[in-house]
Amino acid sequence: MSLATDAADKPTLYKRIRADIEKRILTGEWPPGHRIPFEHELVARYGCSRMTVNKALSELAQADLIERRRRAGSFVRRPQHLSAVLKIADIRAEITALGRAYGYELIGRKLRTATAADRDRLGVKKAGKVVAIACRHSADNVPFAVEDRLIDLSSVPDAATADFSREPPGSWLLHHVPWTEAEHTISAIVADDRAAEALDIAVGAPCLVIDRYTWRSARTITAVRLLYPGDSHRLVARFKGG
Repeated sequence: MSLATDAADKPTLYKRIRADIEKRILTGEWPPGHRIPFEHELVARYGCSRMTVNKALSELAQADLIERRRRAGSFVRRPQHLSAVLKIADIRAEITALGRAYGYELIGRKLRTATAADRDRLGVKKAGKVVAIACRHSADNVPFAVEDRLIDLSSVPDAATADFSREPPGSWLLHHVPWTEAEHTISAIVADDRAAEALDIAVGAPCLVIDRYTWRSARTITAVRLLYPGDSHRLVARFKGG
């Protein structure tokens, strides 16, 4: 191959390498912490120069999809967990850390074409498939929180076949799908009949609500509403001055 032809092919090839790796990350095939093949392995696999591979990996690092460690290689980036209110907590791990017995019940799961309300909630314009999940978390057999979640299957196709009757969706997502951005909205409501029944509290009792949205490189992953009994939960945040 001539130098001119090689130079013309490089932009297409490095984009292909980036797209191949990005797809494996965004589908969860390569979970957070997974080691990306070494540069020399990618050079051999794609039949290209090290410079081409380096350019693809550099762009993935700039997009916060991978982290590059000197002498160790490149790895799928783990979410940068913030503390307290800003943290994306695994409810199962949270309950276990309290020394209480964790319980989980899948109330409902539905795979469907996104409705207008689904698209509005996820902040997407194109019609696609979503999985809608309702579940309840308990601590020592007492309702701890109820969860109402939508997962965008265009971003997380493996969620269509995940067994959420056995594993909570929040835990599954944290272990399989890396995220780069999240938003929390915290509010308070009084329990209506449905919430009171789900949480085993009185109608009109105070409830804490956390609405959370997560993205990966501007692609929506999930939108979830978590409802907690207000008299047994509090939010604590500690900050340091600059």
